[in-house]
Amino acid sequence: GEDRHMAPSPKVATYDLQPEMSEPEVADRLVAAIGEGYDLIVVNFANPDMVGHTGVLEAAIRAVEAVDDGLGRAIEALHKAGGAMIVTADHGNCELMIDPDTGGPHTAHTTNPVPVILVGGPEGARLRNGRLADLAPTVLDLMGLPLPPEMTGRTLIER
Repeated sequence: GEDRHMAPSPKVATYDLQPEMSEPEVADRLVAAIGEGYDLIVVNFANPDMVGHTGVLEAAIRAVEAVDDGLGRAIEALHKAGGAMIVTADHGNCELMIDPDTGGPHTAHTTNPVPVILVGGPEGARLRNGRLADLAPTVLDLMGLPLPPEMTGRTLIER
């Protein structure tokens, strides 16, 4: 089966006015789901992306701090449960808040490489550099599941 939870977005004109957005509720649900023993949990902390679009640096910093808090709580629960977690993004945004050409706000997605962080997982495992197509094979590897022949990516985990 599959369960979904979608936290409502805050009702504000622009997200720089509430950069924590719905992080507390998203993190609460994530921590609860970890404790409930799901095989796979997929979560989107939208803060850095949505607040990054506003071009307000101070708000972007607060958005990232909110996500950091939520991830910290999730990692604590994950360690208790003995699970593994991959933290990443499909694009950048708030790491570039000032347009280098104009000096004005940069409010679009970037194509900069994004971090991929493995928490837990196989003893001594490291992650190699890769591409977006490598994430699903990495998740399957962590879950001990076979890679379908249709997938062109390969696991990021190096043992």
